[in-house]
Amino acid sequence: MILRQLLLPPPLRLPVCVTALWTNGGAATRRHISTDGPAPQPVIGQESVEVLGQSYPRDDFTNITPSILAKVGRNLHNQSHHPLWLIKERIKAHFYSAYVSRWGNPLFSVHDNLSPVVTVEQNFDSLLIPPNHPSRKRGDNYYLNRTTMLRAHTSAHQRELVRSGLDAFLLAGDVYRRDEIDASHYPVFHQMEGVRLFSNHELFSKVQHGEDLSLFEVGGRRSPHKQETHTLEAVKLVEFDLKRTLTRLIAHLFGEDLEVRWVDCYFPFTHPSFEMEVRFQGDWMEVLGCGVMEQELLNSAGAANKLGWAFGLGLERLAMVLYSIPDIRLFWSRDQRFLEQFRVPDIQHPVCFQPLSKYPPLHNDISFWLPQSRERESRESFTQSDFYELVRSVGGDLVERVSLVDQFTHPKTGRQSQCYRIIYRHMERTLTQHEVRVVHQQIERIAETELGVQCR
Repeated sequence: MILRQLLLPPPLRLPVCVTALWTNGGAATRRHISTDGPAPQPVIGQESVEVLGQSYPRDDFTNITPSILAKVGRNLHNQSHHPLWLIKERIKAHFYSAYVSRWGNPLFSVHDNLSPVVTVEQNFDSLLIPPNHPSRKRGDNYYLNRTTMLRAHTSAHQRELVRSGLDAFLLAGDVYRRDEIDASHYPVFHQMEGVRLFSNHELFSKVQHGEDLSLFEVGGRRSPHKQETHTLEAVKLVEFDLKRTLTRLIAHLFGEDLEVRWVDCYFPFTHPSFEMEVRFQGDWMEVLGCGVMEQELLNSAGAANKLGWAFGLGLERLAMVLYSIPDIRLFWSRDQRFLEQFRVPDIQHPVCFQPLSKYPPLHNDISFWLPQSRERESRESFTQSDFYELVRSVGGDLVERVSLVDQFTHPKTGRQSQCYRIIYRHMERTLTQHEVRVVHQQIERIAETELGVQCR
């Protein structure tokens, strides 16, 4: 659903700061744009959206909002001494020291400044995500138009990097997904992933009689343990290397005594696929997804003679655990009391975040009737994600959490009503009820105008 008041303002120049997958043509030049240095100010116009110096025509799929667009180019993962930068650098340093080529150079290259603007083909088709897959939904992503979007995962760059001839690389960047609102979810977060490819010689060189083994077989069958083109011995060696690599990484970050377990799962671009869970504070916590790359993906990237693994992890998830950061909004804070805690002399230096003063929350409820069936004929159906996005766009980072607290169906008319509780909390000062009420009333007005609801 298009939020016209939010998405179709008069042409406006915005300041840079505004208050569960793993993770063509002109796009060939667009996708390699570096996001290093000051980003050009985004421009939202009636006919186009300008991001990082490139202009994209609007259409009926455009749903990017000013508050999200203002985050593009912030690149928290590249800001020295930011907690996300610290995590990224620790992972990078581990791979640089633990994996070197025969000539003593780092085996893995690192790419952390690729533009977040990608084509829909890059984000989905290149990863073999089916056309009807729910992850493509407009309500879950930020589209500039029907063919261009803000990446939903860093894997959108996998094929182009493999196609460029890389066999081992790490990739970090900001990703964008419409999501619920609470202390651990934010529409912009950061991922880091790794890819490692093996030739026949590289995989079997240390195996007895390895010269008699092969990566591929003809006439094979897909099973829960392998793809149809792979030999079982090749897959087991790749799987072993993948799990050993990631176990070492997590032990490096969390400590050697950490308890780890592997859970079978599904991703469209790997098979077999796994999630790693770690025992943390008495509970099992999922920290990353990984698997053996689909051979069709490698074939399309010009690496048909190789077999590989890939993994992806969320930097915020790791940082919140390692540094005891309680609220994901803090990563976007410019408060020096927060940032100075991570200005350490060495990236391996332990940091335990000392909370800022916990300012009191304020909560207001909003209840409304959903659009009736006749009203829905002239607009898209109401979804919770549309309401969450509206609240984010109006309330920004003042909103700590939005939760559905009540639903009601009128026994005679069948009309449905929902009640949401919005919790407001400023990260750096105490909010007044008057300030909150102004924002809350604006949310009520725009919800009625743009979502077709009727406030009660």
